Amino acid sequence: MAVSQQLAAFGNHLLIGISGTKLNEDDKRLLSLLKPIGIVFYGKNFQTGTHYEVWLQTLKELNAQIREYTERDRMFMTLDHEGGRVHRPPSPITRFPEAYLLESHAREVAFAAAIELKSMGINVSWSPVADIYSNPSNPIIGNRAMGVTPASAGAFAGEYLAGLRDGGVIGCAKHFPGHGDTSSDSHLELPVLNLTKEELQNRELIPFQTLIAAQVPMVMTAHILFPQIDANVPATLSRKILTGILRQELGFAGVIVSDDLDMKAVADMYEKPGTVAQTFNAGCDLLMVSRNLPSSSVERTIAIARDFCESMKSGSLDESIVESAKMRVENLLASTPQYSVELLERTILQKHAELAINCAFQAE
Repeated sequence: MAVSQQLAAFGNHLLIGISGTKLNEDDKRLLSLLKPIGIVFYGKNFQTGTHYEVWLQTLKELNAQIREYTERDRMFMTLDHEGGRVHRPPSPITRFPEAYLLESHAREVAFAAAIELKSMGINVSWSPVADIYSNPSNPIIGNRAMGVTPASAGAFAGEYLAGLRDGGVIGCAKHFPGHGDTSSDSHLELPVLNLTKEELQNRELIPFQTLIAAQVPMVMTAHILFPQIDANVPATLSRKILTGILRQELGFAGVIVSDDLDMKAVADMYEKPGTVAQTFNAGCDLLMVSRNLPSSSVERTIAIARDFCESMKSGSLDESIVESAKMRVENLLASTPQYSVELLERTILQKHAELAINCAFQAE
């Protein structure tokens, strides 16, 4: 197989970020060379300071460019869209309150969010958070979680997932096996949670079990080290956690996606040959690379792809593992709707704004 074909084969497992509101030459090179199966959109991909009709048209043109350079008709077009502080698009897209405040409104809010996501061409929302609001000093999760107990977090996350499904958008449970009790930010360093497997089973895993029972199609990994379960690597790279616990014990048969490999908790690990093979061998099907690092993200991303190719060539990454991962990804993509970018009517947005206001008030 030619090198270009090998790199494109990695694209079947790659979600990638792009630079801005238009493709630059680096973007075009990566999209053409790697042909990623999905895009991760960020705030930088939405034109700010312009009217709705203007920024939406720019987004429509960007979507068309992406498909042109990847030569893909079907893609995962994804966005972190939890509400609260995790909100990327400009006005008039509704900024719903933090997940913790949604409670009985969770399904209704998720449905409304799905309507707005579809209008932007988005078919995957990186939500719901299945972590538990168990540590008030947690700098990264906190009120992004949907409850303070395993039961409430699982129940409201299940309602949110149902709302996304009602609206035609794919949901994803995150961050497995649980990020709620950390006291550090995995964007900045590798958090360590010294929990036993029994403690995980009695708390962190319960919301994920609820979502798996509800047939959540995707689960995102956590860049967290659990030394009492696997002292060597974080969950994203741990076969004990992803295959042993998530696949075998919890029975999850869907797509496992890594959290962003550019996060500082794991970024240095992906400078080392063999790390990509370890990620696949652990159980990941999709790898996310945001390209948000200040270093040369183009060469870094290509190096990650080359590590995949070299691992396949050397046999450290077995073809059967890659083929199984590819099958899971393709099965999900086949059932994932593809949306065009369209203006929403004012009345729809006004209704959603009223819903957001209702969520912000304490229930009587």
